[in-house]
Amino acid sequence: MIDSALLLLPVFLLIALGAGLARLRGFDAPFWRGLERIVYFLLFPALLFHALATSVLALGDASRLIVVGILFTGAGMLLSGLARPLLRLPRTTFAACFQCGFRFNTYVALAVVSRLSGAKGVAATSLLVGVLVPIVNVAAVAMLAESRGRGMWLAVARNPLVIACAAGLAWNATGAAVPAIPATVLELLSAAALPLGLIAAGAGLAFVRGTLPLRGVIWWNAVKLGALPAIALALAALFAASPLERQVAVLVAAVPTAPSAYVLAMRMGGAGAPVALLISSGTLLAIVTLPLWLAFSG
Repeated sequence: MIDSALLLLPVFLLIALGAGLARLRGFDAPFWRGLERIVYFLLFPALLFHALATSVLALGDASRLIVVGILFTGAGMLLSGLARPLLRLPRTTFAACFQCGFRFNTYVALAVVSRLSGAKGVAATSLLVGVLVPIVNVAAVAMLAESRGRGMWLAVARNPLVIACAAGLAWNATGAAVPAIPATVLELLSAAALPLGLIAAGAGLAFVRGTLPLRGVIWWNAVKLGALPAIALALAALFAASPLERQVAVLVAAVPTAPSAYVLAMRMGGAGAPVALLISSGTLLAIVTLPLWLAFSG
């Protein structure tokens, strides 16, 4: 566990750096919005496309990982949905927080796996992300706006992460190598994606008291940081996943909720403040829980 914690320390230090910079005058809200947009719409799609387009990992080879990922994500949705009858929160609050039980911070997952398993780990994680991103987005948007089916599917189809993953897999399927100059550009963009994404995630941390009852904070963090990685670990054992597949599955399950959950809640007219509280508290708790789960999965 100590080794895992030390390995993850740079990841959380970059998050802390972003939180610190956000409190300085020279880095105002427009600056962070611009950084988030360039990471989300350019740098991160470049990383995902490059990882999948150049990987030797095929969908058939990763079928167990994909099945495990879909199953633990579905379990997260069920457990998150139980909050509605158990916690009896206002519908708008529940609809916004529902996604916090299964959405994952892709920045943290890829930053961690790149340190743990190198290019193979990044490729496997990118493939799993490509499968799960549409699923979690559909579930989150559906809960926030059940009557907007058409808009929901259009939003998912336009998601830059979905597009990048689909394009990367399509390129990989052709068997063609990425030309030298575009490959170099993609490598440079990919190198910037993870550190800037982590800094932006840290800048978005916010603790607003009174926006969500303590029982809600405990429930969703227990689901995301406790139950979900335990289920992923059990499923990986059940399906006889390889050590790399087990590590990737547990990692994606154990990382905190994605900052994009807050953006989605706000864009859909949901309650953003409780989502920000869950993201922030979960990120801090993951400093302890994530090394534990990686030690168990190793």
